[in-house]
Amino acid sequence: MEKLQTAATVLIVPGLRDHVPEHWQTLLQARLAKVRAVPPLETDKLNCTARVEAIERELAQIEGPVILVAHSAGVLMVAHWAARYQRPIKGALLAAPPDLHSDWPQGYPTPDSLRAQGWAPLPGGPLPFPSLVAASSNDHLASLSAVTGLATQWGSALVELGAVGHLNPASGYGPWPQAEALIQQLDR
Repeated sequence: MEKLQTAATVLIVPGLRDHVPEHWQTLLQARLAKVRAVPPLETDKLNCTARVEAIERELAQIEGPVILVAHSAGVLMVAHWAARYQRPIKGALLAAPPDLHSDWPQGYPTPDSLRAQGWAPLPGGPLPFPSLVAASSNDHLASLSAVTGLATQWGSALVELGAVGHLNPASGYGPWPQAEALIQQLDR
């Protein structure tokens, strides 16, 4: 299989479930020529500061331009990272961010438990790099209006995906070819 070439190194920032073999981020990682991924944490898995520090450690190993590709809570990690660190980022694809102010289904950490681990409040204001927020119209972790609000707050372009659930294997993704096109858009 021919690898997708990018000028920038892509850093995959997974959500709280880390690396799921059939997740679009994991499949994307195998398709890219210049890619790294934030490794799973062994301890403090719900701690926001620990997650942000893991992003920073991985970025410290990358020379040259970087595109961040985050999913779910990984998007919130990127927002917190951008508020704490100053490194030029070429762009970010931020897919299916959760809403810490809504009720989540069983099987997920509660928003209250995440708020207690430093996830809220989210940093305010625009992100210091170009970004695309990919939003679903039927995500069980965030309404389209909540994600639209985050995109506006961050100064991000909103990409409405339609009814794709949480854009994860439970929602039928697997491969998400549109991610490659959105990364190429950011890589210009």
